[in-house]
Amino acid sequence: MVLSTIYAVLFYFAAAVFAFGLAYRIWLYARTPAPLKIPTTPAPTTRRGVVVRMAKEVVFFESLFKANKWTWLFGWVFHAALLLVVLRHLRYFTEPVWIWVTWAQPFGLYAGFAMVAGLSGLWLRRFVVERVRYISSPSDHLMLLLLVGIGTSGLMMKYVAHTDIVGLKTFILGLMYFHWQPLPADPVLLIHLGLVLLLAIVFPFSKLLHAPGVFFSPGRNQVDNPREKRYIASWPTPVNAGRPDGGEHSGDG
Repeated sequence: MVLSTIYAVLFYFAAAVFAFGLAYRIWLYARTPAPLKIPTTPAPTTRRGVVVRMAKEVVFFESLFKANKWTWLFGWVFHAALLLVVLRHLRYFTEPVWIWVTWAQPFGLYAGFAMVAGLSGLWLRRFVVERVRYISSPSDHLMLLLLVGIGTSGLMMKYVAHTDIVGLKTFILGLMYFHWQPLPADPVLLIHLGLVLLLAIVFPFSKLLHAPGVFFSPGRNQVDNPREKRYIASWPTPVNAGRPDGGEHSGDG
């Protein structure tokens, strides 16, 4: 029960750091001023066009596809597979399991292999592509190692060292309802859960935060209408602030 208590406390701690850290970073993004009208061209000229552009960027990684096809392939495969894996794991948090989560189970299972393959491709390019190797920092390699470790340990629980899935679900549901239950003491499971908790803790402070950050990119979320509408940033102090006549500064001293 000591092991279950340790992991239960770690789960609550990681969830709190993830939620508050992510909310704080999004708040910082939202309040950061955009002093210039700088949509990346060719850019949409209407708000509806911006929504369509953002949707293509989020779903299909449009700009990455135009920049580098191999990076786009590995990146898109990883993210699409990760989505399916996350949907598959929702079965541990729901009882009864939602029907669409049940439908996602076989796809999420094979998506684990695609996830590791995509990550391996992204990691390999940091060694074989000179310009990418030059700008790669130790944190980049550590984050990729962490993600590969999560994917690999998850696959090992299915194909190498089977774990008590029923006991794991009972433990997770117990955490949700604050009624702690024993956690299966399988080594691979403990490693997998430990890596997931570590990812949740470091996520709000890492480069992985590009996930919500893309929505706040002025190059993507601005309408290209500088001729039709004058863009005035809301954050600078007006030139004539505090002048009783409200007139413009003439510059004559």
